[in-house]
Amino acid sequence: MKELLLEIGVEELPAIPFLRELPNINAKWQAVLEKYNLVSPFKFYYTPRRLVFFHEKFPQSQPDSVASFIGAPKQVALKDEAFTKAALSFANKCGIDESELKFKEIDGKEVLYYEKEVKGEPVAKIMGDIVEEFLKSLNFGKSMRWGNGEFEFIRPIRSFLCLLGDEVIKFNKFGVESGDSTYPHRSISYDKIISNIKEYFEDSKKRGIVLEADEREKIILDEFEKISQKSGLKIEIDRDLLAEVVAITEYPTALLGSFEEEFLEVPSEVIITSMKENQRYFPVFKDGKLANGFVVVSNAITQDYSLIIKGNEKVLRARLSDAMFFWQSDLSHEFSPEKLKNITYLKELGSIYEKELRELKVAKKLASNYDELLKKEVGEYAAKLERAVMLSKADLTTQMVYEFTELQGIMGAYYAKAKNEDKDVVLAIKEQYLPDGEEAQCPSKVFSSVVALSNKLDTLMGLFSIGKIPSGTKDPYALRRAANGVIKIVLAHNLKFNVKEILEDIAKDYKKFDIEVLINFILDRLYTFFDANASIVKACIKSGEKDILELTKMIEALAKISREPSFRENFSTFKRLSNIIKDDKFSKVDESLFEIDAEKALNDAFKAVDKSLAYEPRLKALFALKLQIDEFFDKVMINVENEKVRNNRIAIIGQIYSEILKVADIKEISF
Repeated sequence: MKELLLEIGVEELPAIPFLRELPNINAKWQAVLEKYNLVSPFKFYYTPRRLVFFHEKFPQSQPDSVASFIGAPKQVALKDEAFTKAALSFANKCGIDESELKFKEIDGKEVLYYEKEVKGEPVAKIMGDIVEEFLKSLNFGKSMRWGNGEFEFIRPIRSFLCLLGDEVIKFNKFGVESGDSTYPHRSISYDKIISNIKEYFEDSKKRGIVLEADEREKIILDEFEKISQKSGLKIEIDRDLLAEVVAITEYPTALLGSFEEEFLEVPSEVIITSMKENQRYFPVFKDGKLANGFVVVSNAITQDYSLIIKGNEKVLRARLSDAMFFWQSDLSHEFSPEKLKNITYLKELGSIYEKELRELKVAKKLASNYDELLKKEVGEYAAKLERAVMLSKADLTTQMVYEFTELQGIMGAYYAKAKNEDKDVVLAIKEQYLPDGEEAQCPSKVFSSVVALSNKLDTLMGLFSIGKIPSGTKDPYALRRAANGVIKIVLAHNLKFNVKEILEDIAKDYKKFDIEVLINFILDRLYTFFDANASIVKACIKSGEKDILELTKMIEALAKISREPSFRENFSTFKRLSNIIKDDKFSKVDESLFEIDAEKALNDAFKAVDKSLAYEPRLKALFALKLQIDEFFDKVMINVENEKVRNNRIAIIGQIYSEILKVADIKEISF
């Protein structure tokens, strides 16, 4: 066993596609090694210009193995005491003479069989193939070609350093010859430096390379802290942006730059978006407000960083000048939905303006459900609601949103405020797309929620009505996110929301389609909302309840009870009960037909259950009938000849099943 060092040198890797594949890299390297029977522990390092694998103990060759070959059955391989073409082909495949052919019984059949020892290949001979296979297994979404177009990878491969102990492993892949040299940081030299394993790690920082990503992150955060202490500014640390910066630097240095205060007239979201998305700058704040500064993490190594700061300030100034122009120009124009008539939403669904008209109809119907809540929250809301919905997409016609599409809604709120729109209207415009991510907040008010729900429901209804239904992992219109958003808003504000009634109520404004498909699509999102056995969620959905808020309460109650130690024992009794009741068609219980005490005992116990209790205590009370149900099953024969008595006994347990079914169809629960 010897140390193995492999460095794959590349042109600068783009951060975002690389970070998407990063979680898979260790597993893919491991998989290739397993295929070649060369598994050993390793560490993986990365910088924008290199992928590095280091094994403290790596075999010098593959272990010897036995290769088995199985051929045709005997009746096919042997005819009239002579080997057939199939047998001779098998011999040729195994590299043996016809006389060496033998049969072996496998799974009750005699078949051609041959095994031979295979000597393991030296690592030096197969390392090139291992590296090539690994690199081809990586998926970055897009690749590029270089040279004569023969090779393909996310960026051109420029070098391979491969050392097994003191031995240089030689191979040629992607048009590059491996060796014992590595490139230092570009600020130090463009020439290769010869290295051994010890020097590679000990002298890496002298070459301007911090191999450990965690160490680069710590350097950045430590320098952030120093800048904050010295300047009195607070740096906003966006973890995704930080990961990008770590991925694009080999020797990071944090620098504080500034821009003219006059640019702070532009909404802060625009400045921050421009910094992060275009330049990978970190915004800074003072007293809770955006300050006219930024932090850039440089990958350069120099004695004087002033020119780097000035260069970045110049670039940002140009972008902010554009933003200032867009802001002032947009403010000088009317803010209205009229221009939306000229913007197509989807060919089959008309313009964005027509989408707003549909959303308004949805919003009005939703508002009638939450009339008291809305009046308590914002007073007379009808005019406000119409204004909020009809202005909600007006910012799509502005220059600012054309440049910064991710600021839809946010910019609309700024323009609406500048035009002296009502504060509730402004807030609803700002929050119309919420929640727009897994961790995103919901709209802060019921009024804003109605606007957001109308947007999401119209999107779902419209796209389902024209057949744009997600399948498999494909969801180009983010309809799963829209459905999740509906559920999150409903739960955030405890809104009654019968999805069947609401969708059927608004369906007449859309092309006819099977509403049940959309109802089930929305209810299926509930599976991701609970830390519970999926069959618990399914059982509650099967109850027939369509109100999302009620379904949530049911699921939470049943999930909690299902974790109790006694549940499985109770469950077996009630599963037996539900299996006897094939449907809900049974007669009313007639106490005059009781013949056995167990019948009366069970019926009386059920009558004593308070059916008005909340879901959890009601379920507990029903499950507490286990003793009486067990006694009923032990002492009462249901299938007696007397039809009236038989039906009455079915009714006794049927009424219990029906009451449980109001919460969950327990037949669906599995463990």
